This record gives sequence, structure tokens and C-alpha cells, in this order.
Amino acid sequence: MSANTESLEIWAAARRDEIARVLDTRLAIPPEGDPGRLVEAMRYSLLAPGKRIRPLLGLAAAEAVGTVDDNVQVACAAVELVHCYSLVHDDLPAMDDDDFRRGRPSNHKVFGESVAILAGDALLTLAFEWIADAGLHSSRPEAYLRAAAALARGAGVLGMVRGQARDLCDPPPPTMAALETLHAEKTGALFRAALEVGGLAAGGSSDAVGSLTRFGAAYGIAFQHADDRDDAEHEAHAAEARARLETLVAQAAEAAAPFGVRGERLADIARALLR
Repeated sequence: MSANTESLEIWAAARRDEIARVLDTRLAIPPEGDPGRLVEAMRYSLLAPGKRIRPLLGLAAAEAVGTVDDNVQVACAAVELVHCYSLVHDDLPAMDDDDFRRGRPSNHKVFGESVAILAGDALLTLAFEWIADAGLHSSRPEAYLRAAAALARGAGVLGMVRGQARDLCDPPPPTMAALETLHAEKTGALFRAALEVGGLAAGGSSDAVGSLTRFGAAYGIAFQHADDRDDAEHEAHAAEARARLETLVAQAAEAAAPFGVRGERLADIARALLR
């Protein structure tokens, strides 16, 4: 039997609290000071209220293939650092030029553009430090090396950054295929990486990680379709996008099926996009 909505919400709330504790305790302001309020700026954005969907997916992937220990938690939390860096940079005047994020002034509106850029840079690099550190404390250091590589691919020139460049400099034509290519890079690549990080850190086999990759590929595009439902800019594609959303959610659930009962959490997370 699939977990019901209430149990999914309870699970997510508990894991969200765990991730929040990791983020808070590991990113403390150093006692010798904080030049330029750099760490304060990092914490301002990182600890802002959020859904933490990417680390939650990483933890669900880890539970599907193995067990979650402190090292797995740190690796999954590292994905949130990358996501947060992208938001800080996206809000800058040279990018999307947004004054607010998550109901609060954007990082650069509080700390200035220079510190916001540095805060984003620091969050990105810290993510890989956390994964490396977790690997050094793990009995499977090679798995964390692979997890770091997966996160770099998802965040970098063939993933999220490429999608951002495509969106800013080479907007896709108004076709569903082109739109989904953008979704797969700009949004989906980091979701896929989150699942790979969780699966690898928990000791998943190559076949298991392959299934998680397929789940992430479908889920990432589906997530963006769901997120755009109320966006007037995408109204022309509404019917087609809804059909694609349903298809992609079914594909994600199918990718979770090989994990049996342990994969039901992932399938439920995917199905939640239809609500």
C-alpha cells in the first residue's frame, strides 16, 4: 500500500527538520569574526524557510537503497547548498533581478551585490567540501567521490548552469520539446543529481542508481510543469503540459517500482505533483 498524504507530510516534516539542523550546525559563524558579513549572508539565504525538496529527494533515494546515517544526511544537505547558491545568484540584477525571495528581501538587497556573489560562491564550494568530508568519515569513500561528480554534473556546464545560460541568452522556441529541454537542464539536472547523491552515499548499486537517475529525469521536468500551472506565460501550453505532467509522473513512479516497498516514498513524492 502506498503511503497516504498524511504520512508523506509527516515524513517530509521530520526529514526537513533533520536537514535544517545539519545546515544550521555545520554553517556556524566563526568565532574569530565574519569579514564582510559573508557567513551571515550565507546563513540568511540558506536557513530561510523552504521546502528542501532536493535534500528530501536525496534522503528518499537513500532510504530506497539502504540506510541513512550522518554522512548520508550531510551529503544530501550539500545539494541544498548548491540550490541556495543558484537562488542567490539568480536574484542578482545581472540575472533575473528579483528583489524578494521566499517572502524576504533577496540576499543582494540586504548585503549588497558583492557579498551576495561571494556568498553564492562560498555556498557552492562548501557543498563539495561537505561531501568530501562525509566521504572521509564513511566506509565507502569512493561512493562519495562519485556523488560529488554527480552533483558537479547536475550543477555545472551540462546541467543547471547550461540551462540558465540557455534561458538568458538563447531562449527556446515556443514548443513543448524545446521547453522540456530547458526544464531538464535548468531545473531537472539538480533534482537528478540529488537522487544520485542520496543513492550513491547510501551504497546503491549501479542498477539502483540508474533507476534513481531515470526517476530524477522524469521528476525534474514534471516538477517544472507543475510549478508553471498558474503562470500566465505558459497558458498556451496548459493542456499539453498537463498531459505531459501526468505522463512524467507515471514514468517517475515506474522508475521507483524496482525498489518495491522501499521505493513507495519516491513514487508518492512524484504523485504529489498532480495535486
